[in-house]
Amino acid sequence: MMEEDEINTVTRTVQARFVSDAGEEAGPPVTLPINLDKDQLELICNALFKNEEPMPYLFFVDEKEIKESIQKTIDLKQLNVEDVLDIVYQPQAVFRVRPVSRCTSTMPGHAEAVISLAFSPNSMHLASGSGDKTLRLWDLNTETPHFTCTGHRQWVMCVAWSPDSLKIASACKAGEIRIWCPDTGKQLGRPLVGHKKWISSLSWEPYHRNADCRFLASAGNDNDARIWDVVLGQCVKVIAGHTAAVTAVRWGGAGLLYTSSRDRTIKMWRAEDGALCKTFTGHAHWVNNLALNTDYVLRTGPFHPVMDKSRMYGGYDATDKPALQQMALARYENVCPDGVESFVSCSDDFTLYLWKANQKNFITRMTGHQNVVNDVKYSPDVKLIASASFDKSIRLWNALDGRFICALRGHVQAVYTVAWSADSRLVLSGSKDSTLKVWSVKERKLTQELPGHGDEIYGVDWAPDGSRVASGGKDKVLKLWAY
Repeated sequence: MMEEDEINTVTRTVQARFVSDAGEEAGPPVTLPINLDKDQLELICNALFKNEEPMPYLFFVDEKEIKESIQKTIDLKQLNVEDVLDIVYQPQAVFRVRPVSRCTSTMPGHAEAVISLAFSPNSMHLASGSGDKTLRLWDLNTETPHFTCTGHRQWVMCVAWSPDSLKIASACKAGEIRIWCPDTGKQLGRPLVGHKKWISSLSWEPYHRNADCRFLASAGNDNDARIWDVVLGQCVKVIAGHTAAVTAVRWGGAGLLYTSSRDRTIKMWRAEDGALCKTFTGHAHWVNNLALNTDYVLRTGPFHPVMDKSRMYGGYDATDKPALQQMALARYENVCPDGVESFVSCSDDFTLYLWKANQKNFITRMTGHQNVVNDVKYSPDVKLIASASFDKSIRLWNALDGRFICALRGHVQAVYTVAWSADSRLVLSGSKDSTLKVWSVKERKLTQELPGHGDEIYGVDWAPDGSRVASGGKDKVLKLWAY
């Protein structure tokens, strides 16, 4: 036996072999430094197994988990230089979304075009808004209509789920917002009335800031944004300052509201008192849409994107709001540790601009599209940005610096909208050409073409748990797609 001091001075290495749970050796023994940490062991394991994509692993020596390094896990005094150390490895499940490849249901019901649709954050409900003035809720187990919610006097332009999945808001061309219960299909409280023109976007206050999901922001074509208390059924703040229609609103995780407008600006407001914090200028034409780097974690809040529904709340009780709020906050802080959000805007001037909330000037002007850019989304892992344009292409950009990565071509008419899979490996696009297409980010090419719609596609969404895709458009039907 060697003394600990001797080991530290004489040898910094150990003979080790990787062994599976079942006791199978992964190869001959290798010489490893004893100060190797868990991440370095993971790299070695991935290289040893020639994994195309890195897999996470847990490592154990004598049933003790290596949490920091080999050195800190084993008893150095018991270590014999001739001994071979068995390191047991356990591959961890990687959340992986499979490409959707077939239509599982074609669900008629709407009497006019499907204009908007969205899965609930817990992936258990689907809502669609239509030109027939109704909101429909669909049963995802049986893939049939569940409730038809009537009351709007005009086309239902947009829908938005509260982060706890217990309420759905819909807004119409008449400028009214209605809140519904997904379990009963009944309207909650009175209609929220105040906008003088139609509403183009809705955004709920993030779960980590208010677990009761009580406040909702709306963007109107009357040049105003508004904040509503859905419990009292009244407007608590009118946010005025834009000189043309407000096209999008996002409620950020640090208590800021972001609005884009046809006045060619993006404005940042303090949600608490409606004070204007900053105006971002640069675009030469209407700003059509914007996306925050925190959109995905704020949308899913307390819900983990996992296929196993029992783990959806990260192991917490669904009624334990403080714990769920803490988890939602941790997920937000993981994406945005300094509380300063980045966001991207897209415009009729054919460009996108990348911004940071604490900087007046843009980080990058993203050029390349040859026509109007209609939609933009951050990937859930916040590494990429996807943009959809009337030039028939989707473009991928680096989310950190706005650098162009590639153009995805295949649509034969304007691309209206994009959605990401929860694992950020796939992008879905919906087009005027009546097809959906699934693109591989890694391969930078088309992996699946999904024809079937009879006309233009206006809305697509990928369920946060990765299980299915929904699409709707001019042909009045809703389609569900799975792998």
